[in-house]
Amino acid sequence: MPDARKIKIILTRQPTLEGAGVHLNRVFGYNEAPTFDPFLMLDDFRSDTPEHYLKGFPWHPHRGIETITYVMKGDVEHGDSLGNKGIISSGDVQWMTAGSGIVHQEMPKGDANGSMYGFQLWANLPAAQKMTRPKYRDITADKIPEVRVQNRVRIKVIAGNINGARGPMNDVVIDPEFLDCTVPPGQSFTHKVDPSYTAFIYVIGGKGSADNKAIENGNLVLFESGDHLSVTASDKSLRFLLLTGKPLKEPVAWRGPIVMNTQEELTIAFQEYQDGRFIRTK
Repeated sequence: MPDARKIKIILTRQPTLEGAGVHLNRVFGYNEAPTFDPFLMLDDFRSDTPEHYLKGFPWHPHRGIETITYVMKGDVEHGDSLGNKGIISSGDVQWMTAGSGIVHQEMPKGDANGSMYGFQLWANLPAAQKMTRPKYRDITADKIPEVRVQNRVRIKVIAGNINGARGPMNDVVIDPEFLDCTVPPGQSFTHKVDPSYTAFIYVIGGKGSADNKAIENGNLVLFESGDHLSVTASDKSLRFLLLTGKPLKEPVAWRGPIVMNTQEELTIAFQEYQDGRFIRTK
């Protein structure tokens, strides 16, 4: 008998300030991270007020994680200590593997109407990969396949494989799925998931239900174990991000932008940053 995933917790985004004074909503972070393994944090930075985002995220370091930025509206300029630079725009994704260490900046610019909509997810790296070579993968919107499945559900496949449509991010150690799903009014969407994987959705538009509980824009739903999950839209369409990934089940030592496995590794990382030895050239 198929085992439907029940809801474990429902979280609601909370306003916070980050970077040089960016107003955003934190969906989950440091305190909740053990429950979301291998994911560490999710931020929602949708805003129609340029003063709330233009100060951006000036130069800062990362080590031991991957950051995934999904832009729905507007532009984000970025640059790093390795000489990479560019702009990600509406529909684009930037998947950055910080690995052994990178110093970068992210500066939201918005669109012609002053709107800046997007999300940033942090994913952990296993101990064996924490000191891997850093890299950027900028994925333009045209490289992200879109498919229609049961009940006219529309899915943009950033990572994962839906009906043979494989997302451009297919070489990540935590074997993630990252799907942008839109369910038409009154319809349901059922998705198979490896029972051992962490799975959650973050609602970014509309209202609906999961496990007979009401959900709406700004709600995150973390599911218990099971081999599939189901979501139903109300009388309007329901849009959500769906994330799944293989838990690492490793100790986490986390301070600010650096996530390692031990406090000693954290101390070394910050000392190297202070001493100018943070960026590895080999």
